Amino acid sequence: MYERFYGLREKPFALTPDPAYLYLSRHHRHALTMLEYAISQAAGFAVITGEVGCGKTTVVQRFLKEVPDALTVGFLTNVHAEIGPLLPWVMQSLGMEPGSGAANELHRRFATFLEQRHTAGRRALVVIDEAQNLPPGALEELRVLSNLNSGKNLLLQTILVGQPELRTTLSWPGMRQFAQRIVVDYHLGALQREETPAYVAHRLSVAGGNPALITPAALERVHESTEGVPRLVNIICDSALVYGFADQRPAVDVELVEQVLSDRATGVLPLKTAARLAVASAIGG
Repeated sequence: MYERFYGLREKPFALTPDPAYLYLSRHHRHALTMLEYAISQAAGFAVITGEVGCGKTTVVQRFLKEVPDALTVGFLTNVHAEIGPLLPWVMQSLGMEPGSGAANELHRRFATFLEQRHTAGRRALVVIDEAQNLPPGALEELRVLSNLNSGKNLLLQTILVGQPELRTTLSWPGMRQFAQRIVVDYHLGALQREETPAYVAHRLSVAGGNPALITPAALERVHESTEGVPRLVNIICDSALVYGFADQRPAVDVELVEQVLSDRATGVLPLKTAARLAVASAIGG
């Protein structure tokens, strides 16, 4: 709708995880580096967590675009509490056909598959997104699968990506054996105050627009209202561009952002509107 008016090739604040738009804030840069380290060290398990909307999936998508060719990668995104035995899903993600064999037969075939990959100079990597949805039984199944090795070489690496609830599950006493196999463990935080303007400018530039299209005062307000959560920043900036287009504004100023926040004041998004900020300030929050 507003792309042509603002000289953009595409929408800069779409909510889909596009690696081309990844802005490497300090937290995102560290998360990416830790994933790269996990692969280089052939770590058994790596865990990346973060609040909803902090860009976990985007970081992982960027990471997967750059993994070595020697890795056979499986990516699972549809896990849930009622998923049942996890091995057939892992096999399918790696290009195998699970079939309908007994559990021990599936395990034998999977072990053979991994050994063949190892003989050919390849390793298998399974990435599980939204891993907080996995029940403890599925996590224990992953731990057992991680026992597959060839001498000192691990045949299977696993990256778990999820919300903070995943960390809670892994901290349970019954998960001690699993937790001891986690080599990389990183929590992805939100954007800092000085990073939000750079994040917005980056996305505008990637979309072919003017990185200064949204004024500094407006961006300060965006950060206050979203606390630097990238997905919320995208939602507010996208709405502000729609409002700006409707009013034929050449730039997005703080007044437009306040209009967006005011109109969403009774909505379900966890935004800090001007009224809420005033209340928080009055009570010292």
